[in-house]
Amino acid sequence: MNLRRKHKDEAEVSTESLNDIMFFLLLFFLIISTLANPNVIKLNLPKSANNVTAVKVPVTLSVKKDKTYFLGQKQVPFDQLENALLDAVSGLDQPTVVLNVDRELSVQDLVDVMQIGVKAKVKMVLGTDKSTAS
Repeated sequence: MNLRRKHKDEAEVSTESLNDIMFFLLLFFLIISTLANPNVIKLNLPKSANNVTAVKVPVTLSVKKDKTYFLGQKQVPFDQLENALLDAVSGLDQPTVVLNVDRELSVQDLVDVMQIGVKAKVKMVLGTDKSTAS
């Protein structure tokens, strides 16, 4: 007598909705990554018709309208700016500093900051607004 079952039940995992879940996760992370902006210092930058971007990851030096200085996201007093800049570019092969200076400041304020860069022997690039020049 043969008492064995002819059909064995096999466990199955339904993966029909897995594609939808992965699509929504991908969409969610793409949207969130575009909203995350590490540069949160608001400045009115001068406009430029030529929009060439830097290839390397430079050090950012921002000067607000009220002459507050930021090296990256850290506020630095003007008298300590040279030492902070030297610390920020130490260990870099070709140090590059992007200057984000508010357009309402005078040219002398820009020159004062650039002289610190000359003393530190770093390449300084003036950051501009990417929108169309007017």
